[in-house]
Amino acid sequence: MKLKLFFFIFFIFTYFGARSQDIPITISNPVLPGFNPDPSICRVNDDYYMVTSSFTWYPGIPIYHSKDLVNWEVIGHGINRPEMIDMNGLDDNNGIWAVTIRHHDGLFYLITTANKSGGNFYITATDPKGPWSDPIWLKDATGIDPSLFWDDDGKCYYTGNSWDFKKSWPAQCAIWMQELDLSQGKLIGERRILTYGHANNATYAEGPHIYKIDGKYMLLMAEGGSSYHHAITVHHSKSLWGPYVADKTNPVLTHRHLGSKCPLQALGHADLVQTQNGDWYSIFLGKRMIKDYNPLARETFMCKVEFEGTTPIFNPSIGMIRSKMERPNLPWTPIQSAPARDEFTSSELDSKWYFVRIPQKTFHNLENGQLTLSLQSEVADSLVNSAMIIQKTKHHKFQAITQLKFQTKKDNEQAGLIYYRTANGYYSLLKDKKGIALIKKHLGKKEIIEHIPYNKPEVYLAVKVDGLDVHFSFGETLDGMTNIGGNQSIEPISDNKFNKFNGPGIGVYATSNGKPSRNKAIYDWFEYKAK
Repeated sequence: MKLKLFFFIFFIFTYFGARSQDIPITISNPVLPGFNPDPSICRVNDDYYMVTSSFTWYPGIPIYHSKDLVNWEVIGHGINRPEMIDMNGLDDNNGIWAVTIRHHDGLFYLITTANKSGGNFYITATDPKGPWSDPIWLKDATGIDPSLFWDDDGKCYYTGNSWDFKKSWPAQCAIWMQELDLSQGKLIGERRILTYGHANNATYAEGPHIYKIDGKYMLLMAEGGSSYHHAITVHHSKSLWGPYVADKTNPVLTHRHLGSKCPLQALGHADLVQTQNGDWYSIFLGKRMIKDYNPLARETFMCKVEFEGTTPIFNPSIGMIRSKMERPNLPWTPIQSAPARDEFTSSELDSKWYFVRIPQKTFHNLENGQLTLSLQSEVADSLVNSAMIIQKTKHHKFQAITQLKFQTKKDNEQAGLIYYRTANGYYSLLKDKKGIALIKKHLGKKEIIEHIPYNKPEVYLAVKVDGLDVHFSFGETLDGMTNIGGNQSIEPISDNKFNKFNGPGIGVYATSNGKPSRNKAIYDWFEYKAK
């Protein structure tokens, strides 16, 4: 009997000891890797919801859910009906800009700027998974980066930024506020400028959020532009309408003082959330640099915040953001990871897949474990939707492979794999009439890097990214892949004068290059895997 009891106790300790070892003490930054800029967050009971900018990617406004601020999954999208917004003709850096998510009286709110496509609007839902309402446009709301704040009297206030005034220094912007009548869906009453930034040379004041903490008002905002000089500042007031006084600690978070060699830059555009345990955390964007390149664009990072008086201290005692941080004191709630290989067995695309701009007609089909693209006359270079479906790249080292069935006797028909940032910057690895072509577009200049004869109906297409190096290959079998194009650079995908705000994606693409076609490209599977 004693022996059985011993083994039982030994089993219990071993089991729960092993279980506890599965729960990490530290976590990795960024918490949302890849194309996830301008984050906003809110908590409802013990559920956390986060949104990021989506620009011309569709469906737009990904809505993430988490129980522990670490494990996030997409549960829906705010823009998921074609009639909600028109993206045709939009540059890749326009479309849905910074979104704020808030919850009040049982209703979720998403408020954002549709840049160059309608201006500022908000949508509502009782469930963050949707359905979301049609956009309520605020035509007299100037500027970008809108946010909402409810005061204790139940009134709702809109904050945003503006350039529409006589400036005292270059790139000066104003943060303004006005009451928003939700019953009428319009701004009412006085509009007042709250601040131009924390210094007399502050630039690009934007991303404002107001909080009421211990009876006092705090304005959190971004300054410096979404690049090297990006920073987070705070301002305080005893009254909602101000005056808002800049905190003496400003900027409360930045990496600009660390120099251009710092591997993590452009920290800014933050939001705050308080956990059910009373702890504060901030989420914000940043750029992971490799030398002078930024292949993954702006991603979402997180750090702990502690208040000393009214001053929020970001990452206390450290002051800078690191790739590892202590895990929040919340119940560890991992989610089931999607398999690296998408076998296309579902009747609908997985939530990781996106179109660039809104499809005007259906050109894809999922059936019998295959993804079929009908060739479209539109091309990736144009500012309209083409037969391209991509997912976010999230790592500096990864490999993507797909198996394609495609044949053509026409010179204009092509299908294959695409590594896309904007219409002016991408790589495509395409099968055509004569073989396999590697095409590069960089800074608007398009060229065929190499064309190799290949006449089999099926082909494996692959891209391998290793930091700043990109390698493409193809083959009849995975064991017999042929390199094409030699060693290519990540430069066409990284930030430049065209690749500014949005982020990179990898996926499938088929085109008939301006001519009608009835041809189809069939993909058996697509695999994206970190290396």
